[in-house]
Amino acid sequence: MNDQEARNLLINNLSFSSDDIAKLEIFRQYLLKFNKNYNLISKSTENSIWSRHVLDSAQILSFFNINENKSLVDLGTGAGFPGLIIAIFNKNVKFHVKLFEKSPVKRRFLQKIKDNLNIKVEIADDVYKGKIDADIIVSRAFKKIEKIIEISREIKEKPHKIIILKGKNAQEEINKVSLGSKYSYKLKKSITDNDSKIIVIDVKTNE
Repeated sequence: MNDQEARNLLINNLSFSSDDIAKLEIFRQYLLKFNKNYNLISKSTENSIWSRHVLDSAQILSFFNINENKSLVDLGTGAGFPGLIIAIFNKNVKFHVKLFEKSPVKRRFLQKIKDNLNIKVEIADDVYKGKIDADIIVSRAFKKIEKIIEISREIKEKPHKIIILKGKNAQEEINKVSLGSKYSYKLKKSITDNDSKIIVIDVKTNE
């Protein structure tokens, strides 16, 4: 998939505006600039940022409605994937996006993008110390499913959704987790990689 094809999918399939695309292009340029000195993304993916990182992140918008939810947290966002991409897309002033990232270098990069592009997003330094209180929890290249579910259990009073971008071993990994009756999941195909999967977990309210 080339850059134009990825941008077309963002616009035609996921409803990104021309202004969103312009912001994403500025973000891409900053990412390339910072990646010369810091390991924000793999060097091998620098020529495919639109498809490998931006579109890959944006596709999770197919699994929830921003206007029907109040908040989203991204565990271990790295250079902003997928949470920052969702924040750029977000037009709902009542919808709050929070990015958790342990690396000070990556947090500084995220802060620069936030300031320069005027993005409504919160950046936090440690997922384990921060209160997880969100309608949607997302994760990409973070930790194993079992750990993500453990973190999500901090949410006690309301149902929520967990969306995890995973590779070809997604089914094998989730089979090893004891989910319990509160959890139901679906495995979706990624639109950017035939081998990759998206795990969408719905969590019921505690009885």
